[in-house]
Amino acid sequence: MRRTIIKESIDLFDKKGYSKTSIQDIVDKIGATKGTFYYYFNSKQELLRDIHLSYIQDLLQEQEVILQDPNLSCKEKINKIVYLIISSIRTQGKNARVFSREMRHLEEEHIRHVNSIKREFRLNLQKVLEEGIEKGEFRSDLRSDIVIFALLGMVNRSYSWYNPDGEVTEEELVNIYMDIIVNGIKK
Repeated sequence: MRRTIIKESIDLFDKKGYSKTSIQDIVDKIGATKGTFYYYFNSKQELLRDIHLSYIQDLLQEQEVILQDPNLSCKEKINKIVYLIISSIRTQGKNARVFSREMRHLEEEHIRHVNSIKREFRLNLQKVLEEGIEKGEFRSDLRSDIVIFALLGMVNRSYSWYNPDGEVTEEELVNIYMDIIVNGIKK
């Protein structure tokens, strides 16, 4: 039931927004009572926190698997992490939109916690880039932190416009992003 509450709440938050979704809306959608909701969550705020934590922690765990693969070059690791984010649009698109759009509704302590995990994800990616610079895979004249902020900014905004069932495949989108980051746009 907890998973059902989370899943249906993500759908409602995506459609109506967090602030316009009531606990009554949630229980009506799942065909339960408020007592059922409060058995699993103390508040709507706690539910939103859990949605955020679950989303970013899942990405972090999947990122860790990629980072630990000794057979991948740094470029391949970055490519796989970008693909991880893009491919999750198909299965986690609503969750990603709620994650980025509704974070402003979290209480400050929850924002700090979520941001610490986001920071870990970003710094892991930055370490891969820096390792690639040391190994000669990437240019050494750019700031790694700025490159990673640019990469994540570009990739994370894809949730707002990219349609995985549209004319551009996930692989094509990742290849375009990687080409822009690795090779730039100059002729």
